[in-house]
Amino acid sequence: MPIPIVDSHIHLFPESHLPTLAWHGPNNPLGSQHSVDEYRAAAAATLTSPDSAQDTYLRGFIFLETDRISTVEESGAGWSHALDEVSLLTRIALGEPIAGEGHRDVDRHLCLGIVPWAPVPAGPAALEKYLSLVKERTRMEEVWRIVCGVRYLVQDKPSGVMLGQGFIDGLKYLGSRGLTFDLGVDARQGGLWQLREAVEMMERIYKGADDGGAAVTVIINHLCKPNLRLPYSTPESLTSHPEFLEWKSLVSAMAQYPATHMKLSGGFSELPPLASTCDPDVASLVDRLQPWTDVVFEVFGPERVMFGSDWPVCNIGGGGNEVSWSRWKRVIEDVLERRGLTEEQKKGVWGEVAVKAYGIKI
Repeated sequence: MPIPIVDSHIHLFPESHLPTLAWHGPNNPLGSQHSVDEYRAAAAATLTSPDSAQDTYLRGFIFLETDRISTVEESGAGWSHALDEVSLLTRIALGEPIAGEGHRDVDRHLCLGIVPWAPVPAGPAALEKYLSLVKERTRMEEVWRIVCGVRYLVQDKPSGVMLGQGFIDGLKYLGSRGLTFDLGVDARQGGLWQLREAVEMMERIYKGADDGGAAVTVIINHLCKPNLRLPYSTPESLTSHPEFLEWKSLVSAMAQYPATHMKLSGGFSELPPLASTCDPDVASLVDRLQPWTDVVFEVFGPERVMFGSDWPVCNIGGGGNEVSWSRWKRVIEDVLERRGLTEEQKKGVWGEVAVKAYGIKI
């Protein structure tokens, strides 16, 4: 039987919602509609039934918030755009499209999990109120059940945010509610200090968890966005580089906590960009990635590593919507093959790890 793929990291936004996105601007390469229709086109080769002759098929996706204009405080427009995004995903999950949103009733089975924005730094009281509003927006229990975690993107925030008491208490509260937290840090463009701060944050949230405290599941995005553009001639030229060595040390520190997981995603944003016209040398891409992915598998183990496409962000460095999703899938296929994973371990990376970590049912 083909292995079902759960794409653990995608974003969706109709063109009409672009003005509510914090990163949107007149020249942004993602400044157009990226809906389920476009996602289906990107992953078309895997949209087959479990009875097909293919090795894998796309079972569905987990939606990650798209960085809407928002503030931690509820006042003004602070939470409204993020809650509107929840309403959009509710319509997708229920198969109730509004004209122009780019999804259909038949798409509802693809939406396996929803990870909305949440004001984590504001602490437990604000999170409780916000989540009650999220529940109202989901309208039906079948949608509320697939709200499996939250994200508050820290890669563009100032130093100290992750260490604030509200943030720490907020993460512990999420653990008590059985909700995950997606951690988005950026080693290449933001700086390795973000990873250092994340390690200290984890020390604080997991301290005492073995004594009956709730341990929130932290799902780390995009390999922590490492600097995949470091000079490369041989694996040794990379694995001896100070920047690689510190990334390795910090990722290893994150992995010591059993409730942490890592996404195999985001590579095309950090590698040198690919052209849309010529097919890339996948083996050379895997060569560049392998020192980093080897570390991830060594410290997390395959049972805490999951596939994610980071669609549509992958389109920017991956060559465009027609090729980028399938290219990243081919890269990960080769990464798993080189690691010598068993068929059961591959099934885990392609979907079962995400299903377990996010607590979703398929």
